Amino acid sequence: MTDATRLDQVHAAMEAAPEDAGARLRFYEVLAASELYLMLKSEPEGEVLDPEVFELSDHSFVLVFDREDRLAQFSGRAVPYAAVTGRSIAGMLMGQGVGLGVNLDVAPSAILLPPEAVDWLAETLSEGPSEVEARAQEFSAPKGLPEAMLTALDARLAAMTGRARMAYLVGVTYESGARGHMLGFVGAVPEAQGALARAVSEVLVFSGLEAAALDVAFFDASDPVAARLARCGLRFDLPEAPEAAPRAAPGSDPERPPRLR
Repeated sequence: MTDATRLDQVHAAMEAAPEDAGARLRFYEVLAASELYLMLKSEPEGEVLDPEVFELSDHSFVLVFDREDRLAQFSGRAVPYAAVTGRSIAGMLMGQGVGLGVNLDVAPSAILLPPEAVDWLAETLSEGPSEVEARAQEFSAPKGLPEAMLTALDARLAAMTGRARMAYLVGVTYESGARGHMLGFVGAVPEAQGALARAVSEVLVFSGLEAAALDVAFFDASDPVAARLARCGLRFDLPEAPEAAPRAAPGSDPERPPRLR
């Protein structure tokens, strides 16, 4: 699988270890974060989508693919589609009794997710991060965090192109005496802060760790705190944005998900 996608990789890991709950959660985490190509009956009308619905097995399914060429290979003809995150698709399908067919017949990650699995995914993602105010007193090197969680965090941040320059993971002690861990983003694009916080929250949700917590904060590159984070933190570099202007596809704004017709 020289052209294997990230979804292929985590699906293979899940299939190889069917009793491993962590591998299964990792698959759902990557699925939710991935941009997927949803097969439509007709061209999108604004934020309203009209997906093709297929009767497969005991349920109705809409079909998504993690690459455009896989959609073309499946359909064998030009078909309308929308690029939407797995998170948005799960939210649109929640409670409708419709399942999700992923990469059917065209990839090793082909899988049918029944309606109950789609509902579970949507419910799991429904609780986003909460905002609180606290003043940090001391930073230190991060300790005791599971390697699997750090790997998942690294993979998610590597996909957040153009959202921030970098992030530092540190141990933190607050003025209240509370201790924990914090991920401090440096040079984040203001309108991307919500998406970054949600991405970190989802990594934690799918980590499989009970009571997992990781605070998120944002700093300008000129903020003295950024230098303090750099001295003791674990650094994650985020890819720079390409020169081309970003496209506004249906579902690209998590605050305005598309609707199904």
